Amino acid sequence: MEFSIKSGSPEKQRSACVVVGVFEPRKPTLPVELLDKAAKGYISDIIRRGDMEGKAGTTLLLHNVPGTLCDRILLVGLGKEKEFREKEYCDAIRTAVKTLNETGAFDGTLFLTEVGPKRRSVAWRVRQAAMLAQEAIYRFDLYKSKKNEIRRPLRKLTFAVERRNELHIAEEALNQGLAIAEGVTLARNLGNQPGNICTPTHLAEQAQQMAKTLGLSCEVLEREAMEQLGMSALLAVARGSRQAPKFIVLEHKGGAPDAKPLVLVGKGITFDTGGISLKPAAEMDEMKYDMCGAAAVLGTLQAAARMALPLNLVGLIPACENMPGGNATRPGDIVTSMSGQTIEILNTDAEGRLILCDALTHAERFEPAAVIDVATLTGACVVALGHVATGLFANTDGLARELLQAGEEAHDRAWQMPLWDDYQELLKSPFADMANIGGRWGGAVTAACFLSRFAKKYDWAHLDIAGTAWKSGADKGATGRPVPLLVHFLLKRCSSSSSS
Repeated sequence: MEFSIKSGSPEKQRSACVVVGVFEPRKPTLPVELLDKAAKGYISDIIRRGDMEGKAGTTLLLHNVPGTLCDRILLVGLGKEKEFREKEYCDAIRTAVKTLNETGAFDGTLFLTEVGPKRRSVAWRVRQAAMLAQEAIYRFDLYKSKKNEIRRPLRKLTFAVERRNELHIAEEALNQGLAIAEGVTLARNLGNQPGNICTPTHLAEQAQQMAKTLGLSCEVLEREAMEQLGMSALLAVARGSRQAPKFIVLEHKGGAPDAKPLVLVGKGITFDTGGISLKPAAEMDEMKYDMCGAAAVLGTLQAAARMALPLNLVGLIPACENMPGGNATRPGDIVTSMSGQTIEILNTDAEGRLILCDALTHAERFEPAAVIDVATLTGACVVALGHVATGLFANTDGLARELLQAGEEAHDRAWQMPLWDDYQELLKSPFADMANIGGRWGGAVTAACFLSRFAKKYDWAHLDIAGTAWKSGADKGATGRPVPLLVHFLLKRCSSSSSS
């Protein structure tokens, strides 16, 4: 879809559809008032009659409104003005774009970007609108023999800004929003691929193709190289599968040659049966999403490269399947991680932390400014936070605050969880340095505590996205989270470094 920015009055727009908002109860916004003045009260009469109350999520499509140059006007309910905040704005944009895409309007001009939450800048409104528009029209029908084609899908979307001196800021925000949206789309597409297609080899090929297209450097380590490095924890997970494990290293070198890089580590379990500790059959198909951490890292790297962010960024993706088999790791087996620490594997379904711990040790080689791992790690995190917030753990409060603020800015929120030493006691093993599980209680915390033992040499944060990486039910599919959070974190790092 084509996007653009424009400054102008709504009644003068030659567009297939102009989109404006109405607050509840029956309170028109300024763009509606301008249209109504040109139409000599036509719209206000309709609102007074109760056809548009302004309730959030409602729409009313008007055709051939007198005094205007557009074919249609779409009124979108915004809810109560006093309660109109980030969530309500995002919901209104989604509703508007979905409706436009279904009404046969070839193009649309959104004046909702003039109305956004008062505490948010024009740049925020436009950036969010671009991301949400792409989200609203996303569909994954690659494997459907009959595509559910929309007769006349939306082809062009214009975001309106109130003042001409805001155009440059809005253009930059639009480009950022589209780059983030592309990264989210990549993460969603990879997450939605079935496990027989999206194998570790497929992930490696996607990374190599992305590197070639965007000018990144890419290295893919094979099993032999991982053995030489001592990545026995990662390889223990891969033993039961016929699919070869891959360790993907992607680099975006946008900063000074001597600048320390930020390292993103993504869990890449392309299918998780649980191994010998086999999962229940119900909903096991959703375990194709266990590589959404890896997908998010790839999406973030792509967005950073598209925006040519002036920083050095490394993506590390340990990728393998977790399968049962004659050669699979057994409960009770002990392995030596790349760090030299030994692990008693009490449950082979706690495999994500095993591949991540070797990746976190490998991250030391880059002398990182900070390391952030992203993983669909624990069902316990879903129990704790549901599907709204990503679980955040960090060994430094400063890094945690940065990520929390980035999540608020992106409306891709996280919630900080404890990482206290008290929980480390639960990982004790009589036979090895640690066990890979800590018992029934506090599972998300003990998983993070496990990882923290391999991240002591740098600032580190862990994002548990088990509840936010995909949706079940009627809207089943990958969400692309936390790509927006991560990219906003990188944008803030860039602005901080340029101002220092």
